[in-house]
Order: sequence, then C-alpha cells, then structure tokens
Amino acid sequence: MKRASERKPQDRLIGILGGMGPEATLDLFRHIINLTPAAKDQDHIRVLIYSNPKIPDRTEAFTAGGESPLPCLIAAARLLEEGGAGIIAIPCNAAHHYLPEMRRNVGIPILDMIAETCRTVRSLLPEALALGLLATTGTVRSGIYSTALSREGLKLLLPEDKDHRKVQEAIAQVKAGTHNKRTRENLRSVGMRLMKAGAQAIILGCTEIPLSLDPDTLDFPALNPGKILAQAAVDWALGKRDESAPTRRRWQKQ
Repeated sequence: MKRASERKPQDRLIGILGGMGPEATLDLFRHIINLTPAAKDQDHIRVLIYSNPKIPDRTEAFTAGGESPLPCLIAAARLLEEGGAGIIAIPCNAAHHYLPEMRRNVGIPILDMIAETCRTVRSLLPEALALGLLATTGTVRSGIYSTALSREGLKLLLPEDKDHRKVQEAIAQVKAGTHNKRTRENLRSVGMRLMKAGAQAIILGCTEIPLSLDPDTLDFPALNPGKILAQAAVDWALGKRDESAPTRRRWQKQ
C-alpha cells in the first residue's frame, strides 16, 4: 500500500474520528463537502467516518479522575488506518490533549486542529495580541490552546467562572439537542465580554459551540476550529499539502 503522501489526490481518503459528539462529527463532514470544489458526485473527496459516542468523556477524565479516553482514541484511529484512510481528522478539541500519544501509536498522520487554528489566527490577524476562548473545562484545563497560542506570541483570555459555567451549560444543551435562542445569546454575551477584556477574536473551542453560535452572524471576529480542520483535510485530499506521520516503530496487533 502506498504511503498517504504518495497517493494521487483522487485516491486520498480522509478518516474522521468522531462521536465526540455525533452532531459535531456530522458538522465536520458537512464542512468538508462544502469546501470541496465539485460539480458532480465524483468530484467529491472520499471520506471514512467512524463515529464512536462511547469514547469516555474528556472533561471527566481531566477534572474528576474519570476513565481515560486514550485507549479508545487509539483503537478508533487504528480502525481508520486499517480502513485505508491516509489522514485522520478529529472534531473534538479536548481529545487533542492526547494527540502526541496517539501519533506514537498510529501509522498515518493525524491533523492537529489546535495548531491549525492558531496558525490561522496568526495569518488572518497578524497584529493580534490576545485571543478569547470558549471551551469545555477539559479543554481549558488541558492547556492545549494556551500552549499553542503562546508559540504564536498570543495571550489567551478565559471567561470568568460565572461565564465559564454558562459556556459549559450551553455546550451541554447542544449535546442534548435542547439549545435555543437563549443558548446562543449566552455564548455571544460571554464572547463579547472577552472582546471587551482585550481579545481581538474569539476561538469557538468546542465543536458543539458553532452548532448554536454561527461565527458568520456575530458582530466580533470568531474562529471555528472545526471548519479550519475541514479546510486542512480538504487541502490534503486535493494534493495541496502533504503530511507525514512521526517516525516511530509501527504498532503490531496483539
């Protein structure tokens, strides 16, 4: 089998490691479709989706000593690799805390949604000094955004505790399918307060948030990491960029 980077664009297969949550997985696939230049079915990119909603909760693992999702994440990534995927996209911000270990145990490249988002920020807002973040407790405590943004010379601004609880509640409502106009307004108002605190833009750092809060309808700059991830995957599939897996000893089935 050819390496992912050696495959012709028409042979490239994107793997989506989803289920965290299912609707966010669907949203990533929708972005891939919309970002693909296509006039007919055959112009679209091949996509292999594995949606596993049974992966242990990432925030529970970070904050309450819950079961680690890492074994399930590695198993899911290997399944996509065995299925012929040449690259993996994970539409879950908090899961990227486990990215280094996943990359050591999987033989194909895994896109880094956090790094892609931070590079996009620097490209679109070269003069920015600080970014606000709306995200789950797990994503915030993992430090994945603060670390990535600091590499770009950017400061991270977080909501105050009361506002963070509003964000958590909003995310839970989206996951439960009960989000409404009030959910959107709560998220928007928290983002606006971060802007007033000095942020030049807001990162919608949970893939559920854009399902309720459309960045295109806001009166402040907001970035959707899921859409940025989709663009990176599409660019790879169209041969506009190449990815390589870290050098490692290939995993063996037990």
